[in-house]
Amino acid sequence: MKKVGLYFGTFNPIHIGHLIIANHMVEFSDLDEVWLVITPQSPFKTKKTLLEDHHRHQMVYEATAAYPKLKPSKIEFDLPQPNYTINTLVHLLEKYVEGYEFSLIMGEDNLKGLHKWKNYETILEHHHIYVYPRITDGFSNHKFKGHPKIHHVDAPIVEVSSTFIRQQHKAGKNIRAMLPDAVWRYMDEMNFYRN
Repeated sequence: MKKVGLYFGTFNPIHIGHLIIANHMVEFSDLDEVWLVITPQSPFKTKKTLLEDHHRHQMVYEATAAYPKLKPSKIEFDLPQPNYTINTLVHLLEKYVEGYEFSLIMGEDNLKGLHKWKNYETILEHHHIYVYPRITDGFSNHKFKGHPKIHHVDAPIVEVSSTFIRQQHKAGKNIRAMLPDAVWRYMDEMNFYRN
């Protein structure tokens, strides 16, 4: 049974924080692979700020090329939008009927809002969730504390965001150190996020 962690995001753009977390999860947990699932449209974000799907997929592909246990996934590109995690999980289980076990990877901040997700009880019933820390007000008094399907991984706290990168790049700041080299080159060549 191959244990796959699904790391969902718009990756607009993918940055070193995403890579550090994905690599840490696959190296320091019982996951065999991490798939970076590029979301065409999150129910919580507006589409107008997003680069086209194929450009974001290309950047994730470039970023993960040197990491054999990290895979870009465009599984959500052909699913109805906005994308709900439960629908993607059902689709994956239909596509990969045997030999795969799918878990979710999310930040502690997202875990606190899990009860607002569509069919979150079904997700928890059938899938494990690997949680990485964020700088927040902590995990105490949280509804999912001690849940047997939720695993906290002591990953590095990385406070880099795609929003910050886009804003500062547009403002003319040098944000190259926050991006994998191949992503920076692609972004620069394509003149993304400059206006």
